[in-house]
Amino acid sequence: MTSALGPQFLDPEWLISTFGVIGILAIVFAESGLLIGFFLPGDSLLFTAGLLIAGGTYLHLPLWLMCVLVSAAAAAGDQFGYAFGRRFGPALFRRPDSRLFKQENLTRASGFFARYGARSIVLARFVPIVRTFTPIVAGASHMHYRTFLSYNVIGAACWGTGVTILGYFLGQVSFVKSNIELILVGIVVLSVVPIGIELLRSRRRTRTSGSEPG
Repeated sequence: MTSALGPQFLDPEWLISTFGVIGILAIVFAESGLLIGFFLPGDSLLFTAGLLIAGGTYLHLPLWLMCVLVSAAAAAGDQFGYAFGRRFGPALFRRPDSRLFKQENLTRASGFFARYGARSIVLARFVPIVRTFTPIVAGASHMHYRTFLSYNVIGAACWGTGVTILGYFLGQVSFVKSNIELILVGIVVLSVVPIGIELLRSRRRTRTSGSEPG
């Protein structure tokens, strides 16, 4: 079964109705720091969680508790990614491409980290794919652990709380209730925009450097 968001297993409402809070936390953890988690629906999942809490559907827990749990899962995922990168980082940069691993994703996160430094741990939270690989790159780069921990907690709280609360309040708007799938598609599109912009900038830089006389 497919929807406008793709296969059923990527549909946030189906995931929540099937796996509940545990499923949300597992996906947030995986998307935050596991190499295989980059394709999971992080933003739309949290938005839908807030929306469903507002409507009292599937999720019957306080909004504040959902925000705390999601933020904790996100921070834990990044911690795992950092530890993984610190242990296996150099080998990852030599690993060949496969169905679930692309060097370009690691390279993109490396560029993001090089550009924004410690701030990238917070900023990457709001950029799909990049948020999965940035903590791994931070670990591989031997970023000071206390610095990483501080930015990790801040980023996890801002993303986990912000997107969930946004879904909660917009979920009480009649138009959003009547067009949930359309809204989720819009969120996915908006979340991909930063990646598209960065790719265009990267191509322009490559063309410019290639056209410069040697």
